[in-house]
Amino acid sequence: MSTDRQALGARLRAAREADPYWSREQMARLLRAAADPRELESGTIAHVKSLARRIKAWERGDAVPAPKYRRLYARVLETTEEELFGELANTPWSSRLEQPAPADHSRLWEGLTPDDEERLARAIARPARVDKAVARSLATILASQRRMDDVVGPAAILPATAVQATTALRLLREARGQVRDALLPVAAEWVQFHGWLHAELLDTPRAMQLLTSAEELADEAGDGTLAAQATNFKGYLARRLGLPRGIVRHFMTAYHTPGAHPAQRLGDAVQAAQGYALLGDRRTARRLLGEAMALSDEAARELPPGTAYWLTPDYHHLNIGLALLSMKEHAAAAENLQHGLQTLPADQQGAQWAEEYRVALAHAQELSS
Repeated sequence: MSTDRQALGARLRAAREADPYWSREQMARLLRAAADPRELESGTIAHVKSLARRIKAWERGDAVPAPKYRRLYARVLETTEEELFGELANTPWSSRLEQPAPADHSRLWEGLTPDDEERLARAIARPARVDKAVARSLATILASQRRMDDVVGPAAILPATAVQATTALRLLREARGQVRDALLPVAAEWVQFHGWLHAELLDTPRAMQLLTSAEELADEAGDGTLAAQATNFKGYLARRLGLPRGIVRHFMTAYHTPGAHPAQRLGDAVQAAQGYALLGDRRTARRLLGEAMALSDEAARELPPGTAYWLTPDYHHLNIGLALLSMKEHAAAAENLQHGLQTLPADQQGAQWAEEYRVALAHAQELSS
């Protein structure tokens, strides 16, 4: 256990137990009371019982509060984040750990033959050597990085991803003809994934810049699945920020993107439905859920695109649960969220992005009990 985390935990406990003394549940209620109503409505703030358990973990030094909870602590204790959290106050990354574990970058090369590695190294040193095999090698590394995000989280792989995305774009600028055509969708996906990592970390300006660039590259490549996915990630960021109009705008754009995969369109319709529910338009939300369900058979007949490999029939229950929660159908929301979480593959069970659904499940269960 980190000494820094222990010291922070002791400081949080001392602040809670000072005059006036608050129990952990009382502290949880105070933190929720200090939250923006939009955060509470969107389910991004844990409910009392779940939040009390988090407070216990924070005070033990098992974890550190995410940025949104640091802000709430500062409001409740009438202090500044810098005063309470020190250097952590200016750190965009948060997770169950104080610092992310260093990524094992050797895993990025899984699936590459020695010839592939040598060809890629030569191409990076001399872009004129780029060929279709280089594009395939970059795609292989990217597929590995996407899986690593599920396991170690965005902060651990962000530096390597930044370098690889920059490299892909540099090689794209040098490529011509059929080689450029092969490299273009790979570069688009690299930029999109880089933007996704920034979205996970709530680095809004950088995420939006990268995702917009990814949309433009995907359009140039004529790849509807990549374009829809980049727009979908903008919707995810709007949801995390509690902006229902942004949720509707981005997910509806993704839903209507020509060439989007049926599984993508199903997920986009469901998530747009949540946005409408948050805006109080239950009728449109219900209509979109119906349209999403009408896509279920078509989506299930095809494997999801490799750029959105997680979009399985079981996964969709997670976002259906969020939509139903926003529609105040708490029991149905809890059922869908629980099913979605229980059926996540083992390497996605601890993913940072899955925490949003765990918080929503706890909220739905409490409201339905």
